[in-house]
Amino acid sequence: MRLEQVRKAFNVGQPAEIEVLHGIDLELGSGEFCAVMGPSGSGKSTLLNIVGLLDRPTSGLLSIGGQETTRLDDAALTRLRGRSIGFVFQYHHLIGAFTALENVMMPMLGDAGFPSRAMGERARELLDSVGLSHRCDNLALNLSGGEQQRVAVARALAMRPAVLLADEPTGNLDNRSADVVFELLRRVNRTQKTAVLFVTHNPALAQRCDRTIEVVDGAIVGSACSPAPMPAALPPG
Repeated sequence: MRLEQVRKAFNVGQPAEIEVLHGIDLELGSGEFCAVMGPSGSGKSTLLNIVGLLDRPTSGLLSIGGQETTRLDDAALTRLRGRSIGFVFQYHHLIGAFTALENVMMPMLGDAGFPSRAMGERARELLDSVGLSHRCDNLALNLSGGEQQRVAVARALAMRPAVLLADEPTGNLDNRSADVVFELLRRVNRTQKTAVLFVTHNPALAQRCDRTIEVVDGAIVGSACSPAPMPAALPPG
């Protein structure tokens, strides 16, 4: 994923025009796990909306998987978003009256237009991978907060996306559940080479990412790689 001089303004051409993103340059490589930090109102959510093809930049270029997106029509953007990008939000956005299995199947149903046995098998595999095979047939509203977020992660992976966007996915969870969800995202990143853009206010979690980008007032003001973990000491002798 590559952004080149991406700007985003609202109320363009009007007296109340305001620019929220100012010439963002950003590249996310395959298999990279990158944290995005910054104060509230700094433009992080606007940036994620543009990267996730939920909104269009006012100017600049955005490429995903080598495909330049800013000139695609809405139908093409929808297809690319559905097949290449997974989303995990601070609130899980599950459908409470549907089971965990049905929620995970939703992206596949939206893409194909009709259910199939393969979709159910894929959804069961994903729920097993997040430790919830025993909760497949439970309604989402009956799951704990940590379980709901793990279902949301499984749903985000249903289409095998190249990029996973996580917007404060641990913000509403207790420390233990937050750690479980973070490690789940990390495992997916390492085993499937899925690139992850992880928005967080938690510096401890950011340090566990490959790189941290700091956004302030709509501009990237810093980017730093996280230090590699120290190797374990060898036993004496």
